Amino acid sequence: MSQVDIRPATIADSGTILRFVKELAEYERALDQVEATLSSIEHSIFGEGSTTDAIICSVDGQVIGFAVYFFNYSTWLGKNGLYLEDLYISPEYRKIGAGKALLKYLAKLAVSKNCGRFEWCVLDWNTPAIDFYESIGAKPQDEWTVYRLTGEKLKLLAES
Repeated sequence: MSQVDIRPATIADSGTILRFVKELAEYERALDQVEATLSSIEHSIFGEGSTTDAIICSVDGQVIGFAVYFFNYSTWLGKNGLYLEDLYISPEYRKIGAGKALLKYLAKLAVSKNCGRFEWCVLDWNTPAIDFYESIGAKPQDEWTVYRLTGEKLKLLAES
């Protein structure tokens, strides 16, 4: 079996990250909602003052996946947390341990930064992902409902 390698992403990976974002959105039946561009990824992940990071996963020199994450904060714990925004492995490379390697890398990072939590969201119909997450010990937080403001509604609140 080939070794899974993980490294911090660089701005040169922006095009690859955008490709993976689109592949993930297509899988999640939401490709029409992707507004990200090469420029916006370069700025938002790698630009000055960015609070977002990314890692790249490869096997035998072939880039096969990525993860994007940032640090948040828990007032109840009085500690930072690590929030995984996206994790994606190309379909032909699933089941070789790449997803688990990405999560393990991020878990080690969270522990090294004294984070109290490592969290992410998954679509309720994505059974393969849910089964995978539960197999590594992650537990759903069913009592919480995610709320979101975007676009015009976000602007309306900001301007009110």
